Amino acid sequence: MTTRLYTHPVFLEHLTPAGHPERPDRLRAIERVLDDEAFSALDRVEAPEGDEATILYAHPEDFVGRVRAAIPETGIVSIDADTSASPKSWQAAVTAIGAANAAVDDVFEGRAANVFVAARPPGHHAEKATAMGFCLFNTAAIAARYAQEKHLAERVAIVDWDVHHGNGTQDIFWDDPSVLYCSTHQMPLYPGTGAKSETGAGNIVNAPLAPSTGSDTFRDAFLSRVLPSIDAFQPDLIIISAGFDAHHRDPLAAINLTEDDFDWATGQLMERAGRHSGNRLVSLLEGGYDLQGLAFSVAAHVGRLMKG
Repeated sequence: MTTRLYTHPVFLEHLTPAGHPERPDRLRAIERVLDDEAFSALDRVEAPEGDEATILYAHPEDFVGRVRAAIPETGIVSIDADTSASPKSWQAAVTAIGAANAAVDDVFEGRAANVFVAARPPGHHAEKATAMGFCLFNTAAIAARYAQEKHLAERVAIVDWDVHHGNGTQDIFWDDPSVLYCSTHQMPLYPGTGAKSETGAGNIVNAPLAPSTGSDTFRDAFLSRVLPSIDAFQPDLIIISAGFDAHHRDPLAAINLTEDDFDWATGQLMERAGRHSGNRLVSLLEGGYDLQGLAFSVAAHVGRLMKG
């Protein structure tokens, strides 16, 4: 089996204001780097539009209705100070969910060894009833619930290495011991959550990183906190909230990782997926705002996924 890639042109049509860091050019940079001959074996599939009912796995119906009502017929509107919507934003968000859920199907039903979803908008800041931090719906949380609902997964681990803490994912699974949430992130930094003391029902593992730290500190956090938690939990599926804004080039943070660190972390999680999860691993794009740093990091990540 090969590594599968999901993306879709509608992800470029989720528009943000001029100068906004979460912009369509992010996906164009990823598309360019993955067009290299080194990725010719990627199984490239157009993302399917999602089943809107699955949004309710992670979000209440009235919140979903508010997001839908906020989508404009023309132009760009602000959901909050950081989060915008344009006429195609609903379709983009629902298609991102469709891709994530299809990726879950693929790894449970044997159509792919693992899957990378290159979609936007991102999702990990979306709380149960709040869209924020560039995110409308929490795609990773919905995919985890989908794995439990459709494939009867008893335990799902979400590993979030975005430089910003995934407050939304933590909020959704705060008191749910069937989902392990592990996060490495810069602290202090937006959104201000993610202290080690935030442990939920014992299923939340935060490993905050001080500004200006780099590879050694990040890898130590993985080795000392994230990986032992996964080994103890023994998940049926691993989902990566794969943000690449901890790269040293990124303008929104001050963690000094390189693409080699993302290669290494990917390999560590693949090894745990092999040990506990029947190799089932799904990776969902979150942040990453320097186009070169994002492209090179995604190339390293996907290249490692393809090695099997």
